[in-house]
Amino acid sequence: MLMDTDFKDSLINAQSVEEFMDLINQKEAAQKAKEEEKEEAQKEFTGTYRLLAVTACPTGIAHTYMSAEALEEKVKQMGITIIVETDGSGGTKNAPTAKEIEECEAIIVAADKNVEMARFDGKPVIQVKVADGINKAEELINEALSGNAPIYHTDHASTTVESESDESVGRQIYKHLMNGVSHMLPFVIGGGILIALAFLFDDYTIDPSNFGKNTPLAAFFKTAGDTAFGFMLPILAGYISMSISDRPGLAVGFVGGALASQENSGFLGALVAGFAAGYLMKGLRKLFDYLPDAFEGLKPVLLYPFFGLLLMALLMTFIINPPVAAINTALTNALNSMGGSSKIILGMLLGGMMTVDMGGPINKAAYVFGTASIASGNYDIMAAVMISGMVPPLAIALATFFFKNRFTEKEQQTTLTNIIMELSFITEGSIPFAASDPLHILPACVVGSIVGMFGLALLKKPLK
Repeated sequence: MLMDTDFKDSLINAQSVEEFMDLINQKEAAQKAKEEEKEEAQKEFTGTYRLLAVTACPTGIAHTYMSAEALEEKVKQMGITIIVETDGSGGTKNAPTAKEIEECEAIIVAADKNVEMARFDGKPVIQVKVADGINKAEELINEALSGNAPIYHTDHASTTVESESDESVGRQIYKHLMNGVSHMLPFVIGGGILIALAFLFDDYTIDPSNFGKNTPLAAFFKTAGDTAFGFMLPILAGYISMSISDRPGLAVGFVGGALASQENSGFLGALVAGFAAGYLMKGLRKLFDYLPDAFEGLKPVLLYPFFGLLLMALLMTFIINPPVAAINTALTNALNSMGGSSKIILGMLLGGMMTVDMGGPINKAAYVFGTASIASGNYDIMAAVMISGMVPPLAIALATFFFKNRFTEKEQQTTLTNIIMELSFITEGSIPFAASDPLHILPACVVGSIVGMFGLALLKKPLK
C-alpha cells in the first residue's frame, strides 16, 4: 500500500488519528476488492497459461512477493500469460490446478526453500534462486519458453519435494537449513519479544538473580517467552528433516531436536539432528520399498515412526550428543569469556555478513549464528545481528528523504516503506537500490552496520 504515492501522501497529511485510520481502512477495502476481482478473473479465464511460476524465500516476507511481482510485470510487458504461486509466511496462494500445470509450456521455480515439486513431474522446469526472479525476470522467461528447459523428474518415493535437479550439494543443504529456520522464526521472534517485555516490566532491585520474574506481569511474559523458545530446537530439526525426507522425517527430526536440547548440545546438536534424521528416514524409505505391498499401509503409522525414532534416539544418545555437547559447551564458554573488545570485533564481522548480500546465504549464516547464541544464553550477539540487519533499510530511507535530488521519483516513494521494514527487521527493503548501484550502496550499508555495532557498544551496558 505504501508504494502508492497518493495514499502515502494522504497518510502524511492526515489531520487526526481517526482520519489516518479511515484512510487505511478504505485502502485495505479497495485492495481486498481488487484481489477478489483478480481471483474472479482467474476463475473466469478460459484460456491457458503459457507459464507457471512458484516463488518462495525462507522467511516468506519480502523476496517471495518481490520475485512474483517482477515476473508478473515482465510477462505483462511481453504479452505472455502467467500464473504465479507465492509460498509466503501467510501460506500458499494462487496455486495452479492440475489442468493448468498440464497445459502450460514451462514452469519457473524461484525458491530458496523446498516447495512441492512432484506435481511438475514430466514438465520443463527451471529452478533458480528467488533473487533471480527479481533481477533476471526477462532472462528466466525467455529461457523457459526457449524449449531448452530441462524436464523435471520426481523421485519415485516422493510425494512432495524430492529433487533430481542439477543443484549443487551446497545449495540443497542451504535450502534444507532455511526450511528449518523459516519455521523456527515465529518462535524466536514471538518468544524474544515476550522475554523483552518481561525485562521491561520487571523490577531489577527486588531480586537481581531472578530478574525477569520478580513481578507477576513480568513472570507471565517470561514464562510464555521461555516456552516459545523451548520449541525452537525441535522445530528447527523437525523441518530440516521434513525438507529432506518429507512427512515421515518430521516426527523423527522433532525428537532429535528435543534430545539435543535436553542433552545440552543446543543449536548445533539440533542442526546435526535435523540433517541426520532427514537422511536416516530417506534411507529407511528406500529400504522399506523392498517390503511386500501388503505392508504399504503400515509404513507411515508404524514402521517409519518406530524404527526412525529408535535409530534417532540411538544416534543422538551415543554418537551425536557427546561430541556436539562438548563443542557447544566450549563455544558457550568462549563467548562468555570474551572481553568487550573481542565481542565488538565479532559483532563487526556479523554486522558485515548481515548486510553484504541482503538476505542471502551469508546474511542467513550470520542470523543462524546469532540464533545459536540465543540458545546458549548470549543475547548480546543476537542484538548485534538485529541492529546490523535494520541499518540498510533505515539508511536508504534517510538517504531518499534528505537527498531527494540523488534519487528518482519512484525511489523517493520508498522512504516510508523502508522505515517500516527497518522497524520490522526486514533487510530486503534495500535490495532494489543495491541491485541498481551495488558498488556504492553495498559498501555504504556494510560500513553503516558496523557503525551501528559501535553504537551498541557505547550503551550503558555494552557487550560484556
